[in-house]
Amino acid sequence: MEVDIAGTESFGLLLKQGAEARVFESNFVGRKSIVKERFSKKYRHPLLDSKLTIKRLNAEARCMTKARRLGVPTPVLYAVDPLLHTLTFEYVDGPSVKEILLDFGLNGINGEQLDDVATQIGSAVGKLHDGGLIHGDLTTSNMIVRSETNQLVLIDFGLSFTSTLPEDKAVDLYLLERALLSMHSSCGNVMDKILASYRKSSKQWSSTLNKLAQVRLRGRKRTMIG
Repeated sequence: MEVDIAGTESFGLLLKQGAEARVFESNFVGRKSIVKERFSKKYRHPLLDSKLTIKRLNAEARCMTKARRLGVPTPVLYAVDPLLHTLTFEYVDGPSVKEILLDFGLNGINGEQLDDVATQIGSAVGKLHDGGLIHGDLTTSNMIVRSETNQLVLIDFGLSFTSTLPEDKAVDLYLLERALLSMHSSCGNVMDKILASYRKSSKQWSSTLNKLAQVRLRGRKRTMIG
């Protein structure tokens, strides 16, 4: 895949590069920040590429803003630049949930911290779903625990979209469950704790969890066939 890598040095220190975007550590008006750049794809027509990139940039900004309105902690959005195709937002200081759970696997589980993290995850996702917002990439890498307050913060709304369908909510939860099973099986069944919190947070939990059982069954059948 050919991408445009010119002119990225000015954004700051490159932290991560994915298929669609690069993430930099930077500064915004004297504050430590994160810049997410959606880069150009050379295989697409320039006009089409620009339109698609701006559309996805704006969609991510709207979803992140909506999540905050729903009471879900997210980084504060500082700026959207449609010319540079960047989002600039707050730098959240703290480990990812992935790092925390991997540390549990190496050094033993801190039950109190695990319960707190799982409770916050379930509560956050329940608020998202009741507000008609699907995260789309619920992995432990996209959850950070603030060092100062131990508050869970959801990041990376690049695949987020609006939906009230139980199916979409169930798939969101299923992807999280698969990520936990594949990466953090040594921590026990964290998903049970998350779903217990989800039930308390979401008023629509029953239809979603009924659909989750169906999604699990479909996923298992695909695994067996594949």
